[in-house]
Amino acid sequence: MPEHRVLVLNGPNLGRLGARQPEVYGSMTLLELGQVVTDQAEKLGLTAEVRQTDGEAELVSWLHEAVDTHSDVVLNPAAFTHYSYALHDAAVLVPEAGLTLIEVHISNPYAREIFRHTSVISSVATGVIMGLGIDSYLLALTAIAKRLPSSR
Repeated sequence: MPEHRVLVLNGPNLGRLGARQPEVYGSMTLLELGQVVTDQAEKLGLTAEVRQTDGEAELVSWLHEAVDTHSDVVLNPAAFTHYSYALHDAAVLVPEAGLTLIEVHISNPYAREIFRHTSVISSVATGVIMGLGIDSYLLALTAIAKRLPSSR
């Protein structure tokens, strides 16, 4: 049976991983994150495609693509977490289509500035994993793998 596809979508400024606030986000680059995520996905019988954009419209279109291609989603919406109702409206389509949407954050937004304490995505996500560094992504993949029918 073909492997199950997961889109791992990253929002604004995550392309600067490794250089941007390493005390908050760690020293791993986006390229290195992508390799770790795809390796873990393969071990779980998944195919992960890791993407990053600074553009809200592109992130919205990728969520539409996930629905159209029946792909589960690991989403780090980054700054869009706190205010993008366009992203919220696209994200809600994923679970409505019977797919899993896991919101992830490298840092713990609740341990940071107060404006980061609000997520417009969490209420429509299947689950939320935060504050565990890159492991947030790996745990999201594990959760997706465990939710798949055992007849894969």
